[in-house]
Amino acid sequence: MSPDSAQNTPVHQPCAVVTGGARNIGQAIALRLRQDGYRVIVADIVAPEADALKADAHQIDLSDAEATHELMVDIAGRYPVSRLVNNVGVVAPASLEETRLADFDHLMHLNVRSALVCTQALLPGMKALGMGRIVLNTSRVVLGKEERTIYSATKGALQSMARTWALELAEHGITVNCVAPGPIATSAFWQNNPRDSERARRIIDNIPVRRMGQPDDVAQAVSFYCDDRSGFVTGQTLFVCGGVTVG
Repeated sequence: MSPDSAQNTPVHQPCAVVTGGARNIGQAIALRLRQDGYRVIVADIVAPEADALKADAHQIDLSDAEATHELMVDIAGRYPVSRLVNNVGVVAPASLEETRLADFDHLMHLNVRSALVCTQALLPGMKALGMGRIVLNTSRVVLGKEERTIYSATKGALQSMARTWALELAEHGITVNCVAPGPIATSAFWQNNPRDSERARRIIDNIPVRRMGQPDDVAQAVSFYCDDRSGFVTGQTLFVCGGVTVG
C-alpha cells in the first residue's frame, strides 16, 4: 500500500480492519463492510480472492506477534480505523488423546494472541475518535464439540476476553461483541467434514433451518454489530447457527 493511498481516503469515510479476510467467512465480512461504506483493510497470510479487496490487502502471518503489531501500528497511523473484526482462525481437529502441544501453541498464537495484538494497536485510534466497534469471530464449538479441544479453547478465550473488553471500553463509546457461527459452507468446513461422509450428513441433517449456513449469514451479523446504531449492544455473543444451539 502506498502512502498516497491514505491521502485518497475521504476524511469522513470510516475504516475497518478484517483479519483473515481473504477467503471464506472473512472475505464475506470484508465485502459486506465495503458495501456498507467502509474502507476495508484485509490482513491475511494469503492474497484476497476478491479483486475488490486487493488494493488494501496485506499478506502477513498473524501468528507472528511482532510483525502483526508493526502492521497494525502502521495502519493506525494512516487510517482512522473505527472497526476491527478479529476473524482469523484455524482448526486442528483431534481427539483428546491425539491433541498435540504444537497445535495448541499455534492456534493460541493465531486465533487468540493476534486478536489481542490487533486490538491493542488499534485501540488508541478508536479512543481518539470517541467510538469503535470490535467484533470477534468465535464459534458454536464453545458449547462443546468432539475433536475440538484446542479450537474450542481458543474460541472460548476470545469470548471471555470480549466480555472483559466490553466492560473496560464501554465508557469510550467502543463496543465489543462476538459472532459464533455454526455449520457454515466454507472450504475449511468441507475439509474437516468431507461432503460424502457420514459426519457431514449428520451435521447437515441436524440443522433446524434445513440448510447449511453461508458466509454471508455471518457477515450480516458482523454488519449489525459494526453499525453506528448498535452502540447499546456490547459484551454479547450472537450464534449464527441455523438453530443448532437451541434445545
